[in-house]
Amino acid sequence: MDNTQFIDAPWGISVFGAADVSTTPDLARMKVRIRETRPKPAEAFEVTRAAVGRVREALRRHGVPDAAVSTSRLGLESEWDYGGREQRFVGYRCTAAFVIELRELDALEQVLVDVVEAGANHVDGVEFDVSTKRELRAEARRAAVAAAREKAELYAEAAGVRLGAVVHIQDVDSEQLSTHYRGHGRGGGSGEGDLTPGAIRVSAGVLLGLALISG
Repeated sequence: MDNTQFIDAPWGISVFGAADVSTTPDLARMKVRIRETRPKPAEAFEVTRAAVGRVREALRRHGVPDAAVSTSRLGLESEWDYGGREQRFVGYRCTAAFVIELRELDALEQVLVDVVEAGANHVDGVEFDVSTKRELRAEARRAAVAAAREKAELYAEAAGVRLGAVVHIQDVDSEQLSTHYRGHGRGGGSGEGDLTPGAIRVSAGVLLGLALISG
């Protein structure tokens, strides 16, 4: 069992509480790339740079501001074919990567189609998120504390003692929570599908230590 569920030298009661808050996503991040291979480096740079311009224009037509588009610097590397007995030099591959943040989710499919037609020939994925994650995290943390106190009260009642003051509060990292403690959470799930947003789950976990009062 994970050591984060325990407090050294117990002095009362320690309980773990977790909660999930689910909501509908209000933004999407598309990750796409342009990859072009040409015999000469200058040609690879030229065609890739032109495709970057077309992708930018396609996004502007959809009202996506430049600030919502993160573009990598153009990268260049040699490309080889290892399919035969001997490796064969194919050319120079130039790559540009985009991360596009989109607020109009109803337009997501058409934006993706237009970006691909403009020259983004590799789609690395679409991630959904929510802009109010900070507020949702705070709500989940309050609910996690409530869940921990409820558990502590049950244990104290069963043991014939009363709860004293809270003397220890330990936050459980959300990444650790999703890996180890998902079964303790409560609340909705997330949808799956190519372009189906489903629900965003924001999780929180807490380890509470409380003193005990006899009688």
